[in-house]
Amino acid sequence: MTETPAPAGPQGVSLLGPADVRRLAAELDVRPTKKLGQNFVHDPNTVRRIVWEAGLTAEDVVLEVGPGLGSLTLALLPACRSVVAVEIDPVLAGLLPTTAAERAPELAANLRVVLADAMRVRAADLGEPAPTALVANLPYNVAVPVVLHLLAELPSLRTGLVMVQAEVADRLAAGPGSRIYGVPSVKAAWYAGMRRASAVPRAVFWPVPNVDSALVAFTRRAEPEGADKAAVFAVIEAAFAQRRKGLRAALANWAGSADRAGRVLAAAGIEPTARGEQLDIHAFVKIAKTEAELGE
Repeated sequence: MTETPAPAGPQGVSLLGPADVRRLAAELDVRPTKKLGQNFVHDPNTVRRIVWEAGLTAEDVVLEVGPGLGSLTLALLPACRSVVAVEIDPVLAGLLPTTAAERAPELAANLRVVLADAMRVRAADLGEPAPTALVANLPYNVAVPVVLHLLAELPSLRTGLVMVQAEVADRLAAGPGSRIYGVPSVKAAWYAGMRRASAVPRAVFWPVPNVDSALVAFTRRAEPEGADKAAVFAVIEAAFAQRRKGLRAALANWAGSADRAGRVLAAAGIEPTARGEQLDIHAFVKIAKTEAELGE
């Protein structure tokens, strides 16, 4: 049975359809692996929707992590100034410029491919101009640490829209009081406002994943003033390591004793019996600042 070719995208870009994805994978002898969290999107309408929801401008420099065979990359190129694609697989990284040249010849020069691990990539590795937006179908097994690393490493990132496991999208966007509010939620809130966007059906991937997917969007905001991030993150981790306990008990090891944790919390104006899941990022900042002010 012959599949209908994928329709052209904006500016004559030929997007990848299911047949194209399978053909490219076969030519390269690429088999998506669970280790790298690879699930390739093969539906042109899905990548168009992702680009639309990302709200890009003609001046944006988009950072794409894990471009794979290039389905999303091709849809991004007409929507922004340029795309910086970070790919850990050398075979896929080598193919991407060729795919762009064949399917988006007028825009292929606007693509930079960086062979690197997104968990370790540095701003200097990405060149200039610096990325302003993150748009990616992230490897699900490392989605949260990748997002947090990139937000920390790239202050130039102002917005983002990433596809992750639906459960992870919910956690990143969760607010205080939610049972799924936790370390990822609070750490992400240090950098940006997060919101869950639309769901993504399983059928648009190859191979079909056994989990649901969703988009999560973020907008950068100013980091809390006068606070040491490492100190604040240490409080967050301690509070959620024993999330069923009140903060006086949960922060005992962090503070040196339960009594000192109680004094810090009282000085910060936070109820010692409250639990970590009830506090927003500003409350954690206040605890860290208070502890530093009290000293030994």
